[in-house]
Amino acid sequence: MSKLSLLILITLLLSGCSLTGSSKLWNNDKTQVNEPENIKIVLTNEASPVEEFNSNIEIDISNGNFNKDPNNNQNNAGELNYEGILNKVGKYSFSKFNDFEYLDVQPIFYNQNLIFFDDKGTIIFYDESQKTLWKKNFYTKSEKKLKPRLNFVNKDNLIIVTDDVAKYYLINVDSGELIWEKNNIVPFNSGLKIRNDIFYAVDYKNILRAITIKDGLEQWNLKTEESLTKSNTKISIAIDESNIYFNNSIGDITAVNLNTGQLVWQLPTQNNSVSKNAFQLSNSQLVLDEKTIFLSNNKNEFYSIDTTTGLINWKNQINSILTPTVIGKFIITVSDNGYLYIIEKKTGNILRINDLYKNIKIKKRNDIKPTGFFISIGKIYLTNDDGKLIIANVNTGEILDIVKVASDKILKPLVNDNNLFLIRNGSIIRFN
Repeated sequence: MSKLSLLILITLLLSGCSLTGSSKLWNNDKTQVNEPENIKIVLTNEASPVEEFNSNIEIDISNGNFNKDPNNNQNNAGELNYEGILNKVGKYSFSKFNDFEYLDVQPIFYNQNLIFFDDKGTIIFYDESQKTLWKKNFYTKSEKKLKPRLNFVNKDNLIIVTDDVAKYYLINVDSGELIWEKNNIVPFNSGLKIRNDIFYAVDYKNILRAITIKDGLEQWNLKTEESLTKSNTKISIAIDESNIYFNNSIGDITAVNLNTGQLVWQLPTQNNSVSKNAFQLSNSQLVLDEKTIFLSNNKNEFYSIDTTTGLINWKNQINSILTPTVIGKFIITVSDNGYLYIIEKKTGNILRINDLYKNIKIKKRNDIKPTGFFISIGKIYLTNDDGKLIIANVNTGEILDIVKVASDKILKPLVNDNNLFLIRNGSIIRFN
């Protein structure tokens, strides 16, 4: 037999043994675990991810419904009501972090007050006039040297805190009093979500834990595959009426029943080699909208996933670790190289791409990365790691203004009570 004939025979045999598009994985309890085989790949007009596309087309993004709770359990900021006066009205100061360029942290708001922390894990409670009402630190001398990084979530007058030194605790927001304190087996690596009297967090072993707010006791946990290396991205959690969803450090998306803690489905999005190199994978937050999960990553993948079945609706080639925003029938995101994407939610078709860095010199733009954005009254506000805030018309893509806020990185922008908060190393600047 000739080499060519043998090669053709091997190819035919391999093709006959391949999985079909409807193939699925199952766990021991016969719960569905899907592989990403049945995927609609969207390549609208073969638009390049590094070029503008339909840049002059005007699209009316606003649906007239302003979101009053951008920090909701679905992680969808939607359209916010910020008028964009951009007058600096205050600054909340704290000691600088020595690793600020790698941080993914944010304050929480309590009425008109703000809660944040400093480089030694000291929690600071500021009032509206930036006055410090109290400071509390619940770490030993040796723990302070580890420079704990905190995650907050609040319910009523209580604050739940988890950290990356394997502690979690509850404090009274009015007094700063410690109510209880517990230790986990490993540090936490996720944001926090609350449903009724339970809060949820994921640790570095990729274990989702459901813990009671009242006494800090664990109700149940669900373990997913552990990576061999430490991930450099914070795990995202989202909640709907019946399930909790999270993406672990190796790219698996998992749905879990809120009441029982039982696995509903699991969808791997990456190949097995990622478990050995989890630090190379960075994801956006999961965003829930109309029984669909939207997320993207730094592997040039943007997913739409059905929350009921765990099957992929469509997959597009967009390289972004920023949290997408869903407004009506549109998805808005910004790629890691500064391109604004307007996407049709149902089909995944890219409707328009605009270069938000087009006024920046080529030599400089290669060193700039976006850190976050929000949409408000027809505008997009994009923060960047060079300390600048770019403001553009989201309906047309036209650049309206570039504001220098700091000389170094500013984190994802936050809006509370029609005020804009921008976090730089050493302070949070407030604009009205």
